[in-house]
Amino acid sequence: MSRPVVVGLDGSQESLAAAHWAAREALRRGLPLRLVHAWEGLPENDTEASLPELRAPQYHARGVLRGAVDQIDERYPQLHVTAEQVRRQPGPALLDKAENAELLVIGSQGLSGVGGFVAGSVAMATVAHAERPVVLVRAGEKAEDEHLPDTAGKPSARTEYRDVAVAVDIGGPCDDVLEFAFNVAGLRRAPLRAVHAWHVPRALGGGDAGERARIRQEAEQRLAVLLEPWRQKFPAVLVRENLHEGRPAHVLVRAAGGAGLLVVGRRRRRAAVGSHTGPVAHALIHHVARPVALVPHD
Repeated sequence: MSRPVVVGLDGSQESLAAAHWAAREALRRGLPLRLVHAWEGLPENDTEASLPELRAPQYHARGVLRGAVDQIDERYPQLHVTAEQVRRQPGPALLDKAENAELLVIGSQGLSGVGGFVAGSVAMATVAHAERPVVLVRAGEKAEDEHLPDTAGKPSARTEYRDVAVAVDIGGPCDDVLEFAFNVAGLRRAPLRAVHAWHVPRALGGGDAGERARIRQEAEQRLAVLLEPWRQKFPAVLVRENLHEGRPAHVLVRAAGGAGLLVVGRRRRRAAVGSHTGPVAHALIHHVARPVALVPHD
């Protein structure tokens, strides 16, 4: 059976935007969409659960799912959609559902606002421990935001897709990250922008002009070598190499500005507890307004 695209719903505008983004991605991939709402309620056989005030959270959960399903069915009638209400803490529930998913999509509030899946430690732990790619989507994200403006400069969902930006670390493993990014770009028929942040080692101080040029040239060569096998595997994907001097987080936040999606790697965490995602991924979650895909790798 095909892995579904799974969405975590919590009733927020962020999670609803995530559901619509996930629906479009599921259509591009030819996969089913699964909507999941997790909440900690009373057991079905609890005698006190018959009280209306104690049933309210369950009714709310059903309403969240029903409302999202109705919207998705109306907007994307050709998509196969299922919905599930899980009586469990959201974090563990989403991690469990993500194991058999193609990718997990959840809403992200970044630094602004209170609540939502990515605002608390449990939600951050979900992102940090997921074994499948996780895409974070902000409220207000629309189909036309994935596309370039039309000839009049107005938003449109009928124009070509914006490019996909991927953070490339030439000093570490990134096959999983590149495969995800090339596949996403190929599905969209969009250009892929490979972004690498280089810097002069502290031991060299500021470095003179010649030293800086040498370091940049070496980075360009290593990036080209790293990308070559993927260019051959995905010959239809136009690849642009972008090298910038600076700290990776700062470079990637700027690079994501005009992209339809930013793809970044995240090292798998072997510890059972904790919600650390790494400094670069953490900065991107909080400061990038565009959808961000976090792809786990060893």
